[in-house]
Amino acid sequence: MKQNPYAGLKKVILAGMILVPLIPFVMVLGIGYYYFTTSLENNTIASMRRIVQDHRQMIESFLMERKADLEFILNTNSIEDLIRPDQLQRTFENLQKESHAFVDLGIFDDSGLHVAYHGPYHLTGKVYDQASWFKAVIKNGFYISNVFLGYRHVPHFVITVAKMNQGRQWVIRATIDTQIFNDLVKKVRIGKTGEAYLLDAEGVFQTERRSGGPLLKKDPDRPKYGPVHEGINTFIESDAQGELFLYATTWLKGGSWLLVVRQEKVDAFKALRQASHLIVLISVLGGATIIAVALFLTGRIIRRMERMDQEKDQLDEQLIRAGRLAEIGEMSAGFAHEINNPLQIIKSEYTLVEMILADLKERGELKQSEELAELEDSIDQIKLQVDRCAHITQAILQFGRKGEPLAKDIDLQKFIPEVTGMVANKAGVHGIAIEQELSDQISNVHGDLRHLQQVLVNLLNNAIDAVIARHGSSGGAIRIESGPAENGQVEIKIRDNGRGISSENLKKVFTPFFTTKPVGKGTGLGLSVCYGIIDKMGGSLAVGSQVNVGTTFTIRLPSTK
Repeated sequence: MKQNPYAGLKKVILAGMILVPLIPFVMVLGIGYYYFTTSLENNTIASMRRIVQDHRQMIESFLMERKADLEFILNTNSIEDLIRPDQLQRTFENLQKESHAFVDLGIFDDSGLHVAYHGPYHLTGKVYDQASWFKAVIKNGFYISNVFLGYRHVPHFVITVAKMNQGRQWVIRATIDTQIFNDLVKKVRIGKTGEAYLLDAEGVFQTERRSGGPLLKKDPDRPKYGPVHEGINTFIESDAQGELFLYATTWLKGGSWLLVVRQEKVDAFKALRQASHLIVLISVLGGATIIAVALFLTGRIIRRMERMDQEKDQLDEQLIRAGRLAEIGEMSAGFAHEINNPLQIIKSEYTLVEMILADLKERGELKQSEELAELEDSIDQIKLQVDRCAHITQAILQFGRKGEPLAKDIDLQKFIPEVTGMVANKAGVHGIAIEQELSDQISNVHGDLRHLQQVLVNLLNNAIDAVIARHGSSGGAIRIESGPAENGQVEIKIRDNGRGISSENLKKVFTPFFTTKPVGKGTGLGLSVCYGIIDKMGGSLAVGSQVNVGTTFTIRLPSTK
């Protein structure tokens, strides 16, 4: 099996055309992907941190506003007024106007006795001196409790404020509506899975978690949130069910409550995932495009190189054939010269025979007879054919003679018939009629006789080949016309009714080595040489043709007048 000489080169070109654009493409895509995804991740986390920051401020503002409401009551009312049921009721109703989060309102003395109460439960007279919230408010003057059950056995938390009055410390306490506070904390909406909730320091739910986490139950994920810390902490962890979440945590109430905002990682980085898919798609399409273009261009380059090598091989063959033709031309001239010598001998012998016959007739030794007449006709035919052969050999010698171009005036009325006679036999053998229409007004032209002869012979031979290709041995015709043209020029036209030349090839007929003939039938040098000869003589050579109609070559040369 013959090895493809271009296989290795094709691989090198293909590898280069793929790797050269692909490497920077991958690098740019990779760097862009890294910075884009990093930026998107940072933006997502930064957005989560802003949400947590805003939510913490909102919760703290809510609690501080409720504290301020209670302080305002203590500062604007006397204890004697507040412990009166009707006054406490009016005070509570005013609080309800400020916020519906208040469930009840109570006044306590410094022993923990519930001296006055307004609300849905019967808590007046109960003692809370051992309650953790009471101890804390007495100590600090202000306290917000964790969620607890208390006497009412319902999850709730309280806000308490203490104030000294007439040497005694009095405490005002308000219970906050757990549902309203729950809604306040849970109202964070981030994507489809984002949620917020509060835990105490032990990890007990202070608000419900939307995805599952009832009040006063311990969060199994509490250890993942770490110890009390300043600011906002963000991290990605899996929950107890193994689902990955993006967490953001921050502490409230001086480290008593932990605000947790979390969102499923898939949901949080949805835009990143979409961008990743898009980048993968771009990578695949870009890589496929690079490979497809590389394959296409490599194929074109290899095909072009193959064509160039084929054209080079054809050129080499044409040059070899041209050299052989040149050698044949030289040999033909030699043959003509060698044939010319025997012809001269035959002509001399003919003259001798003619003289002997004439002498015999004068002496009366030969009487006129039918046989003598036939002999004389044969001798005349010998003379005619010898003259004809001599004429042909002289034309060949003149056509093939070497030497420097010799410019002189050429009489076209004599010159054209002589050249036509050189190809008349070839045309006649193939049944091609050659017609001549030479104007009496045609002027001489100035140039090298042998070169102009070469042009006309080449054009006539091409015309004969074209006619044979279309008509075979009958129906062909070639017409030679000459006459004056404008601008003081002489025009020679060679028309044929051959197969014609296509419009595509018509533009290339004067290109060196271009030929429409089969391999071995033409060199592609003739018309380009003819064009150069006519151009050097100061004239022009043009062609017009129609397929299956015929071709006309027009020579225009400056006249000598």
